[in-house]
Amino acid sequence: MNNFIPAWRVIYTKPRHEKKVVESLTRLEIGSFLPTIKTLRTWHDRKKYLELPLFPSYVFVYLKDNQSYYSSLSAEGVLYYIKTGKKIATVPNSIIDNIQLIVNNGKEIEVSTEYLQPGKNLLITKGPFTGRSCEVIQYKGKQKILVRIDLLQRGVLANLPVEYLSKHPES
Repeated sequence: MNNFIPAWRVIYTKPRHEKKVVESLTRLEIGSFLPTIKTLRTWHDRKKYLELPLFPSYVFVYLKDNQSYYSSLSAEGVLYYIKTGKKIATVPNSIIDNIQLIVNNGKEIEVSTEYLQPGKNLLITKGPFTGRSCEVIQYKGKQKILVRIDLLQRGVLANLPVEYLSKHPES
């Protein structure tokens, strides 16, 4: 890990340990991001909204140096970093920004593990995503905006009104 480049990385955690990992990383003063969604769970006697991880067993971590890498491995619930080959994989800042925007402002968010055909690139002209490019695809009979996270082999899908979209000026 010579010539360490500060960037977002992904930790794989023990099942249902994501929040504990984030707490441990916070105590170690290491930046982390755990995207969550509010989900209604129903039991035979009650219903309750729960904050569940968008990507179960995954936590995004911002590593500044080798020391933060080694310290983070000692956090409770951490199993290992996701790698591509022998190198720890990095996640572009733009992907983290897009996930944060969708989680904070999106409605009816879904995560898909299936292969999604490339969609049409459009520009968002209204709402909290104004000025951002997006990929619009057909999913379960509806048009959705998509953030691809190839590293996790996942796609984050959210609803966005059609009137918020226009053709990309570059196309």
